[in-house]
Amino acid sequence: MTAPDEGATGDVRRIAEDALAWVDTRRAGFALGEDALAVDGEVDSSWKPLGELAHVCATVSRHTASGDPLHARARALLDFAWRETDGGALLLRLQRLEPFATYPLEVYAALASAGFRHPAFEEAAAVVARTRGWRLTEQEPTRRLGVLHAEERCGIHRPAGQRALPRTWLGGLPEPWTFERDAGYALTHVVFHLTDWGRDPGGLPAHLAAYLTDWLPPWLDTCLEAGMWDLSGELLAVAAIVARTTGEPVPRDAWRRLRAARGPSGEVAVADRDHTPADGGDEVPDDGRYFLRHYHSTLMAAFAAVLTGARPDGPPAAGARHRDGGQGAQA
Repeated sequence: MTAPDEGATGDVRRIAEDALAWVDTRRAGFALGEDALAVDGEVDSSWKPLGELAHVCATVSRHTASGDPLHARARALLDFAWRETDGGALLLRLQRLEPFATYPLEVYAALASAGFRHPAFEEAAAVVARTRGWRLTEQEPTRRLGVLHAEERCGIHRPAGQRALPRTWLGGLPEPWTFERDAGYALTHVVFHLTDWGRDPGGLPAHLAAYLTDWLPPWLDTCLEAGMWDLSGELLAVAAIVARTTGEPVPRDAWRRLRAARGPSGEVAVADRDHTPADGGDEVPDDGRYFLRHYHSTLMAAFAAVLTGARPDGPPAAGARHRDGGQGAQA
């Protein structure tokens, strides 16, 4: 990896701008449908995208100044996401319908990280979290770490995080040659959970930062070579987080390769096989499959680019607004 020059920094900034602009034009894809509260609803195509939108935009707003167009766009998208939940009221209804489902808590935590609060939801979640049924639910270690992070955002504290980390793939410091796709997604999310989605890079333990400094570059190169753009974006975000703790330079060549993989509007496909019409594919920009195959990779491109361009010790961005139960109260 080499030190970034001014041109490279500008290219990364443009990737963030174009990606978030594409996301903004695709708001309808993040909107909740009539089945949002259905027991058999498609969570992965409704609540999950909305939560991911909130996580990324919360980090973008944290790392950009109030007068920055990126900050304004991220805040507008966060307002949109909060409105989709009816100021948190839908999340409360969902929590009452499925009290032992974790995704309402995780979506709420993403919005709470940007200052949106619904006290009644937090009270209901805290009651369920005190039950043995909730605390003894069996989950994969990385998933457990994510739920614990969501609980912390809602004021629910328990010391299980220290026990969960060593059981994750990354926490066990595995042999580097055992890296593969699923392990890649697991390790990126461990880093996201530990660092509050890049807002607290100091949450990454020193031994993990050292391990990633050694092995993240070849893993990233492997994913870029395979055209795995979605995972490459997540790994670039991890690289930016590690750089903020170690002072390591950003992977400039990796950004050039990701930039070349973008579509005409700055969108990024999940992988090489997910062609845009410009590449000769049969999907059209308004097709639902087109959105599902592009939204997450494009969000990750914006997320990683903003983290890469953020100043290491910059103060919290001014103008972050808080919500209380959808009433718009200033904190």
